[in-house]
Amino acid sequence: MSLKAQITEDMKAALRAKETVRLSAVRLLIAAIRQKEIDERIDLDDASVVGVVEKLIKQRKDSAAQYQAANRQDLADRERFEIEVLTAYMPKPLDQAEVGALIEAALAETGASSAKDMGKVMAWIKPRLAGRADMAAVSAKIKTRLV
Repeated sequence: MSLKAQITEDMKAALRAKETVRLSAVRLLIAAIRQKEIDERIDLDDASVVGVVEKLIKQRKDSAAQYQAANRQDLADRERFEIEVLTAYMPKPLDQAEVGALIEAALAETGASSAKDMGKVMAWIKPRLAGRADMAAVSAKIKTRLV
């Protein structure tokens, strides 16, 4: 079952169970997917859907932090719940050893030897780690490895 089909089924299940907050989060995700499909005039595959989910999770984290700073705990809790709902659609994250092995493979495959080659390494590794690792942390590890 594709990720989009799973999301649609989860929306139907939340509708039947009358879980309004979960339903709202899933509908928001479906709307974001459809918007991207319309904007780019393509049918999104699972990898592209994961990218949409990542973007929504980042937005929710930012919103939760702002609500927390404004002492709006109720809204911050709702954003955190939506993060939990959206995280269920992300692929299983890789552990540090697997990320390290992929970094080594990227360096070997691209022949990177200096910081000038950072773009080549990131272009090689990003599709393989999409949604499975924090790309900022991966980038920092690659930089320390190339210096």
